[in-house]
Amino acid sequence: MSDNFGYATQFPRVLCRFALFAVAFSIVSITTGIFLNYSYGLTTMGPAAVWLWPVAATGQFLVVLVLAELAGHYPLAGANYQWSARLVGSRFGYLVGALGVLYGAVGLPGIALLGLAPLTATVLGLDAGDTRLLLFIAILALVIAYLINIVRVQLAARVNNVAVFAEIIGTVVLSVVVFVLWVQGSGGTPDGGHGLGFLATTVPGAVFPDALVGGALVGIFTLVGFEAAADMAEEAVDARRTVPRAMILSVVVSGVLGWAALIGFTVAIPDLASVSASPVPLAAIAEYWLGPVLTKVFLAIMVFSMFALVVVAAASNSRLIFAMARDGMLPFSKALRRVNPRTSTPVPALVTSLVVCLVLLAYGTADGNAFAVLVGATALVPYLVYVLTLGGYLAKRRSIVAAAEGGFRLGAAALPVAVLAMLWLVAVIAALTLPEDFRSADYVVLGALALAGLWYVAALRRRLADGTAGIGSAAANEKAEVA
Repeated sequence: MSDNFGYATQFPRVLCRFALFAVAFSIVSITTGIFLNYSYGLTTMGPAAVWLWPVAATGQFLVVLVLAELAGHYPLAGANYQWSARLVGSRFGYLVGALGVLYGAVGLPGIALLGLAPLTATVLGLDAGDTRLLLFIAILALVIAYLINIVRVQLAARVNNVAVFAEIIGTVVLSVVVFVLWVQGSGGTPDGGHGLGFLATTVPGAVFPDALVGGALVGIFTLVGFEAAADMAEEAVDARRTVPRAMILSVVVSGVLGWAALIGFTVAIPDLASVSASPVPLAAIAEYWLGPVLTKVFLAIMVFSMFALVVVAAASNSRLIFAMARDGMLPFSKALRRVNPRTSTPVPALVTSLVVCLVLLAYGTADGNAFAVLVGATALVPYLVYVLTLGGYLAKRRSIVAAAEGGFRLGAAALPVAVLAMLWLVAVIAALTLPEDFRSADYVVLGALALAGLWYVAALRRRLADGTAGIGSAAANEKAEVA
């Protein structure tokens, strides 16, 4: 079976196995995920939340096994969109793709403004409470990240390759250091030296079901996005082999290292009340044991890790837009599917993704509450994408021809793994939609789907009916467009 699936070849295959692993690992980004979500776990469940991380890691491991099989069978840009469309149909693929576009459009500026910008300001000794300054830093980071992707995908890959080591040093190594320092001084920590028993505590007065959901969200929010390696499949060397392995390895490594880091940080908490109240709990723990200078070094490494996440997310988002446009599924598809012949990058898709991010960034900054709601929706969206993709897999898996030689295959384990993964995803989606605190984010997702529905009714339905859009359409079979 051809890896082009009838499409004209538009990208050079330059990404090796480690580069693909770096893409998936940087997107998951245990540094970013733990930094942004650790305080949530502490305030809802307390230190005991760390024991729920392996639950999330196990659930996501089941999910990645199924998606890795699809990645080996359909090594195409646009990952979940392509898999869903080819399993079920172009209309179903459009729904999954629209959710993916929403996830990238909101999540990327959210990380830039809420994570990268205040951390950068802190490291530089600037006012992290200055809204205009944070907006400027976020915009600058987004523009630079997209420019890196426009120049050449190899440049983006080099940034992400370095980020792998920054992730390990900035999160895992630091947690080991503070753990060792805690062991050396364990006879008299300010909170009474609870030691490992400290991990069994919960927040006094917390309702257990709510605390359980809150504690699990640290892992649930973090261990997503590993399929970004599959978004880059058309630029991968030996994609059928390397992409599935990169996806699986990223989840395994992130799960193990992330849990080790959480345990190290949590055991070393000097005072639960003060750390829970801190806007940056990890920095408060690090500063207690290491002092302000080394803590700034740690924060600088975290800044780089977050920037690398922005770089690779920009690449992933643009490939989804490109893939959908190549099939005529989006407005202005003819322009959005062009690839620059000199840089071999989808420049119009990259620029469009950047503009959308900047518009949402400006809107969110003007109304901080609205932005918080938008970002909250990004926790739910990837799991909706996963559950729809797995639903298509369960419905059509018998019709899938065995992957080409070298592709990842579950074999006889396919059905039980897929069923267990689906049960896990249903439980996560229930946890992210039923609580009252998440209702505003639910409405954002419904609103985005309604907007996607308007485009479908206005134009896409006709295009799909007359064969000018969709998988195998006239648009999909056109020769490569060049800028």
